Amino acid sequence: MSIVIDQAVQARLIASAPRTRAIPARLRYEPADPFAVCVSFPPTASLDGFEVEWAFGRDLLEIGLREPAGSGDVHIWPCGPELTVLEFRAVEGMAMVQLNTADLREFLGRSYELVPAGDEGGYLDVDADLAALLRDA
Repeated sequence: MSIVIDQAVQARLIASAPRTRAIPARLRYEPADPFAVCVSFPPTASLDGFEVEWAFGRDLLEIGLREPAGSGDVHIWPCGPELTVLEFRAVEGMAMVQLNTADLREFLGRSYELVPAGDEGGYLDVDADLAALLRDA
């Protein structure tokens, strides 16, 4: 059985219309995918009524807590001493949320207790991943 970190947090969806609103979110980290973290939002937070989940690098989150980071679909930057902004870009549009920096730091700390930085490669199951790739080919 694999240990998974699953942490509920409160986010603020930044919107111009009708207005910014609070939404629940979940942060997740699994040693089976040691380089990534996930954030998910409930169906009520999306325009199409479906749950939305984003996965991105754990190192991107760590850097984004200190300084602007990201060059693809996910951008993260500090917004004062207490908040961090996560911006998600997709073909359908863009969304920005603010999360409490202390919550993100706590989550990241727990992930590093589970899988220390630099040890991620030891948690990969390369043989199983390769077998799955070949099976799907």
